[in-house]
Amino acid sequence: MNITVISVGKLKEKYLKQAIEEYSKRLQRYCKLEVIELNDEKTPDNASEKEEEQIKIKEGRAILKHIKDNSYVIALDLKGKMISSEELASFIQGSNTKGISSFTFIIGGSLGLSQEIIQRADYKLCFSKMTFPHQLFRVMLLEQIYRGFRIIGGEPYHK
Repeated sequence: MNITVISVGKLKEKYLKQAIEEYSKRLQRYCKLEVIELNDEKTPDNASEKEEEQIKIKEGRAILKHIKDNSYVIALDLKGKMISSEELASFIQGSNTKGISSFTFIIGGSLGLSQEIIQRADYKLCFSKMTFPHQLFRVMLLEQIYRGFRIIGGEPYHK
């Protein structure tokens, strides 16, 4: 299975980079993982709605360049469906039996995802109605993917 995580924004904190490296290492036995970091666009203070929309469009176009045609795209979106870890595992396992072997998870920038990305997504997933820093969210996503593979394999993992 191939999993790609496309994320807008660069990791700066060493501890977050270490966490990404750790989960990337753990996931090696379950899938081929690729993490793509894209530059976020600078948002001016007091930006208008139109300016914010233009920033999301620009970031969205950068994201689209990295989505493979045959990949099942999951957009992380506040309007998406909230599911449990077990449901995520079941979703991955069920998709695999339907012939889907490539997933792309998309984490937008601080303004969210463009409509173009939302429309391209095959599935919209929401972790929580809370707001998280995008850098931390990348770690949380990799942890949940790892947890999902452990659940699929019937392997022990803390609850």
